Amino acid sequence: MRLNDLDERIVHALAEDARRSYADIGQEVGLSAPAVKRRVDRLRADGAITGFTVRVDPAALGWETEGVIELYCRRNTSPEAIHRGLSRYPEVASASTVTGEADAIVQVFAADMRHFERVLERIAGEPFVERTKSVLVLSPLLRRYGSGAPR
Repeated sequence: MRLNDLDERIVHALAEDARRSYADIGQEVGLSAPAVKRRVDRLRADGAITGFTVRVDPAALGWETEGVIELYCRRNTSPEAIHRGLSRYPEVASASTVTGEADAIVQVFAADMRHFERVLERIAGEPFVERTKSVLVLSPLLRRYGSGAPR
């Protein structure tokens, strides 16, 4: 589904602050509150909007260390097998298959270095993993959350 300009503006407004009122968004995009609500309901029904959530700083929950793990998997490992294996780790914030030498990259949050090391060891021990390569994040410079392509 490709969004038209008006729907895209509504999605961007919600991505900036999902708690904004329909009236406030309507004022920004030139629609009434009921018209915005109808469009949001349609976008949800069509699957363009998949839900509403809150963004929490991981450090506020005690997750002070962030790292990225490159996974190099055994032959014929499916993306589904990687997903199943990684979904058991609450420390895994995201995982994606990628092009290049690695088969997947995994974003991990941990309480501290020792915790990160334990998670890395456990992931490296998964039966589908041949080897790993990891880096630690020093300072996140830019993060965008679900607002789609830049305007």
